[in-house]
Amino acid sequence: MAGAAPDVGVVVLSQYDEPEYVLALLDAGSARRAYLLKESVSDPDRLAAAVRAVAGGGSLVDPKVVERLVAARGRGRSPLAWLTAREREVLEAMAGGMSNAAVAAKLRIGTRAVEKHINSIFAKLGLVEDDRTHRRVQAVLTFLSELG
Repeated sequence: MAGAAPDVGVVVLSQYDEPEYVLALLDAGSARRAYLLKESVSDPDRLAAAVRAVAGGGSLVDPKVVERLVAARGRGRSPLAWLTAREREVLEAMAGGMSNAAVAAKLRIGTRAVEKHINSIFAKLGLVEDDRTHRRVQAVLTFLSELG
């Protein structure tokens, strides 16, 4: 889906708050993607905000779905378990302090592919974009905390 028309945004309205559905949507990256629960869009401003975010190249995930991701993490299942092998390689390289360009060179992939993997990592770890936190640092801390 994502490779066919990369500039087309997608806003999914779903009745399912299962993390697997949103992770499938964000598997190829989170840019221009939104996942909202139908019950949450009774406020037209909320839906309009999602459309504006996607139109601007951003992403939005319903807070209830993020809560489910966090709850799954709290039940002992590592959020890193949702990462693909390539995503784990990218995250490990990030934890080593590498830039996106250095990660791309090390893994012999393009920098755009690295960016897509990083966006997918953020989504799978439930790291939403805001002005108070740095998602890259949070992702690395999650990775390092699992190493013990």
